[in-house]
Amino acid sequence: FPGWGSQSSKVQIHHNTWLHFPGHNLRWILTFTLLFVHVCEIAEGIVSDTQMKSRHLHLFLPAIMGFVAATVSIVYYHNIETSNFPKLLLALFLYWIMAFVTKTIKLVRYCQDGVPFSQLRFCITGIMVILYGLLMAVEINVIRVRRYVFFMNPQKVKPPEDLQDLGVRFLQPFVNLLSKATYWWMNTLIISAHKKPVDLKAIGKLPIAMRALTNYVCLKEAYEEQKKKVEDHPHRSPSIWLAMYSAFGRPILLSSTFRYLADLLGFAGPLCISGIVQGFQNTTSNTNITEKVKDPSNSYLSSEEFLRNVYVLAVLLFLALILQRTFLQASYYVTTETGINLRGAL
Repeated sequence: FPGWGSQSSKVQIHHNTWLHFPGHNLRWILTFTLLFVHVCEIAEGIVSDTQMKSRHLHLFLPAIMGFVAATVSIVYYHNIETSNFPKLLLALFLYWIMAFVTKTIKLVRYCQDGVPFSQLRFCITGIMVILYGLLMAVEINVIRVRRYVFFMNPQKVKPPEDLQDLGVRFLQPFVNLLSKATYWWMNTLIISAHKKPVDLKAIGKLPIAMRALTNYVCLKEAYEEQKKKVEDHPHRSPSIWLAMYSAFGRPILLSSTFRYLADLLGFAGPLCISGIVQGFQNTTSNTNITEKVKDPSNSYLSSEEFLRNVYVLAVLLFLALILQRTFLQASYYVTTETGINLRGAL
């Protein structure tokens, strides 16, 4: 399907990049969240299975298949977006519908069986119902905006002006969310720089949004707005600080949010290490106590029991550290870019 779609694409883009469909960042965030919840579901199933006398593969094998399916879905979406052929997103839409229906049936069955909300499996299933519902809403929004299924006149989308200019090599604003977070798109430049010295031609031109003239016009318009507001107050003068905040406030707030999230994730390390040490201490003190084997008819695991497992805490520590560094690096990048744009505007 992706290969056929790329051959049938009517929009030719010079760069090896893609046009973002509506809800692009939200889709990536929801998919990453879905993958994390699948990891929790797999871990919950394995931990529950180890506490039983016999093997119960149904506790974790469907979760593994769901993880693989979610990974395939985002790879599939990436190829469809690269080829700009949204008609093929209909297959993803059907998958989200089926996943939403099956998880809803599972949640209803848990409610009928009287599974309490405090049980981890009930919470995971409820979160998955919400995630699949939101992904369905994202697909519906793409259909509504791009008008590609039930509409006679689909929306025609032209590539951004920057992508039509072969001189523009800085593609950070145009790549997907994963490539933005990892700067994967820069690998080509890094490899070429390793082979031979890089000149200005290889670096290329800046995108229009990052050029000094663009930022000057943005700041000037914000300052003109300040002048209009103080016309009725002769004793007041327009504030360049408020104009700067009006023109560049959003990226500054975004950078601050990334930094706060990174600082909050910094607490995950000590908490996880404390739980791991305590778990090993409990294991050492209970070596002579026979381990309690769960009844297969009551195989549900609570969140507290789940977080007492040292292997679960080790995986959570690993993921928290990666996410912390990602948010911290994103904060540095947005701060640096905004500072350069602001200096150019001034």
